[in-house]
Amino acid sequence: MKKTILLISIAILWLAVNISAQVTEADKAAIKQTALNYAEGWYEGNADKMESALHPNLAKRRAATNDKGQSRLDELSAMGLVQGTRSGFGKQTPKEEQQKDVTILDITGNAATVKLEMRDWVDYMHIAKFNGKWVIVNVLWELKPKKVDK
Repeated sequence: MKKTILLISIAILWLAVNISAQVTEADKAAIKQTALNYAEGWYEGNADKMESALHPNLAKRRAATNDKGQSRLDELSAMGLVQGTRSGFGKQTPKEEQQKDVTILDITGNAATVKLEMRDWVDYMHIAKFNGKWVIVNVLWELKPKKVDK
């Protein structure tokens, strides 16, 4: 009985290692491109490019604190983000200041966690392979501290 349990445990461990090892270079490239489509869509004011990176049920959130120290959760939907992109506000960022540094933090199966650093904020993204395409399903973001000129 103990031998059977040991063999089953080894088989499960082997499966877990092999499933997580099946992340391909193509998956990594697609995950990075998804994050870049989001960033470049914003900077270009290209709503179609932005929308191509998002799951329709995306939730983008930020924990914010007011002057009295009270916290709130700001939320933005996929449609709100696409409409905000279409407004062209991101195009106001000069090309030489457009930062879009993508770091893949982890990938397991059809789920990835990605850090995207842009000029004014940092996005922590959950990107999922959905119907064969990598799309952003969650974003937790934070503004960068303002730089003080000396």
